[in-house]
Amino acid sequence: MKLSRCLKALALTLICSPLASAQANKTLAAQPPMGWNSWDAYGLTITESQFRDNVDVLAKTLKPFGWNYAVIDEGWFLKNPLDRGTPDKLAYQIDANGRYIPVPARFPSALINNQNTGFEALGTYVHSQGLKFGIHIVRGIPRQSVADSLPIANSKFHAQDAADTTDPCPWDPTNWGVRDTPAGQAWYDSLLAQYAAWGVDYLKVDCISDHPYKPTEIRMLHRAILKTGRPIILSLSPGPTSPGIATELIPYAQMWRISDDIWDYWTNTRHFPRSLHDQFELAAAWAPYARPGTWPDADMLPLGFLGPIPGDGEARQSRLTHDEQQTMLTLWSMARSPLILGANLTKLDDWTTKLITNPDVLAVDQFGHDQRQVAREGNAVAWTSAGKGDIRYLALFNLNDKDKTIDRTYAFYNLPAGSYRARELWSHTDRGVSTAIHVTLPPHACILLELQPN
Repeated sequence: MKLSRCLKALALTLICSPLASAQANKTLAAQPPMGWNSWDAYGLTITESQFRDNVDVLAKTLKPFGWNYAVIDEGWFLKNPLDRGTPDKLAYQIDANGRYIPVPARFPSALINNQNTGFEALGTYVHSQGLKFGIHIVRGIPRQSVADSLPIANSKFHAQDAADTTDPCPWDPTNWGVRDTPAGQAWYDSLLAQYAAWGVDYLKVDCISDHPYKPTEIRMLHRAILKTGRPIILSLSPGPTSPGIATELIPYAQMWRISDDIWDYWTNTRHFPRSLHDQFELAAAWAPYARPGTWPDADMLPLGFLGPIPGDGEARQSRLTHDEQQTMLTLWSMARSPLILGANLTKLDDWTTKLITNPDVLAVDQFGHDQRQVAREGNAVAWTSAGKGDIRYLALFNLNDKDKTIDRTYAFYNLPAGSYRARELWSHTDRGVSTAIHVTLPPHACILLELQPN
């Protein structure tokens, strides 16, 4: 018996060790995850029928190009999400063990024989379409569960044993923080056991990677995921995560946000939200850390139609111009960011569909390497990345409000000297063989070249 206990303790130590964490990361998110998230189109209000409709489009139209995660963002447990502005009015769906569960009025498949079975049926539906299923949570433990002294599943603890009532999320009224104690670990273990039973493949956790950064809760979540035995991507939000803590994150998470929320602005004088122009500096700082299993996340792509109730502003077609949307997807791809669409997929127009199904551009994101910003001359920015064999990618961006003419040798961008056959990946045009690039870019536009040594 004593030997058995020792072996169990040793096994748990190995499972939760940094070495085991690093090995697990190697088998999960080998390429930047691609998919769709409900926040930019539905905010807190997503329903099952809306989610299924988007899943159907994702499976039929976008999955062949690599888009395969379907993620329900914040608020799926709120009975009255439109009352978020008055937290005292909010009503929650919580199970007997203090965990949030989906509201049956919004997600009717949760209710089977008068029992709330959570997202199990919806997860099964997503998987039946050949896709992977994700959900969003805010770190912590429900305040309501603490007030009601609810027991934590499969443990001797109650919610108040795990809660740190001095550490709420400063911008979310739903939860208390979680203590770094056996009770706190038991809480996260109970959550992840539930999510694994639902078939969750991707967990986005908010209020954890910045304002504030909570390393102990990140580690607890990671340990809880490992205990399930299910490969679940851990995506940390929001940013701006500091590059100074990259080595702390890499063993425990597959994605982390490099910025606060980005929306469909080229520039924005307000502190929030972030704009596309702002993202260039952060993407450059984080580029060296993008590698299999660990992906700096430049945030969701606010492309296409954002509505009926987007997480920011009124329903609308993306405010970004076509050139700006192309620039956004090019920067994300060169930086090898995860690609998570925010559009209402049921209202995709032809132009947006072509934008997000360009296989050559998506291949830069999925299979490039050695990505970096190599030059910034005022408002002219250049990135390079390596492809298969001796292929190189070169992206040039004009961040100016006026046309910009660029006339440089390829060697200027730290590419091996010589001539290259250039192919422009957005227009699929052959630009011939030369030793230099000469191009005039409109305001906020870019060019993305595949270069083959001649």
